[in-house]
Amino acid sequence: MTAKQLTIHPDNPQLRLIKQAVEVLRDGGVIVYPTDSAYALGCHIGDKNAMERIRRVRNLDSKHDFTLVCRDLSEIATYAKVGNAHYRLMKSLTPGPYTFILPATREVPRRLQNPKRRTIGLRVPDHAIAKQILESLQEPVMSSTLLLPGDELPMADPEEMFDRLKHQVDLIIDGGFCGIEPTTVVDLVEAEPVVVRQGKGDISHFIETQNH
Repeated sequence: MTAKQLTIHPDNPQLRLIKQAVEVLRDGGVIVYPTDSAYALGCHIGDKNAMERIRRVRNLDSKHDFTLVCRDLSEIATYAKVGNAHYRLMKSLTPGPYTFILPATREVPRRLQNPKRRTIGLRVPDHAIAKQILESLQEPVMSSTLLLPGDELPMADPEEMFDRLKHQVDLIIDGGFCGIEPTTVVDLVEAEPVVVRQGKGDISHFIETQNH
């Protein structure tokens, strides 16, 4: 198996190419796609085998938290329990490079939840290619940053991605350079928001960062 490559315009994605990417996801494939923080690995929310392939690519243990990448906040409400105050906070920060940790609903497969806390990470990216994929798929994409074992930063060069991943994934989308900084992670399980990881998203104005 050799991965397919698609060059998609980062600002005006070609719909026929987006549809090809969505078909790969629906068929149980693993894709590499750009987001507003860094490139990511993605697969269909219900596909256990594809999820295990992403674990192998990144050499992740069973405790690693995957993220559901959603098209909008209404979709987030299907998969997580969100109070009014936290909803307002999320609305002010989305779309953008933020991941929110929230209590999962029953719509989330157990294997995607944090085994102890029953939480799920969710985000709404601000990148045209990612948004078009989500819109066409009409479901979230299960996702993990494209950070390979031994690397300090996420991969950014599509040619290097192809060289290193062409036998491990089904599709690599070249959407140009999109960044190498991970999302800012905000834990919204308790009443007070807690910044678990400071990344690309700036929230220093109204959330006091606490190191976990």
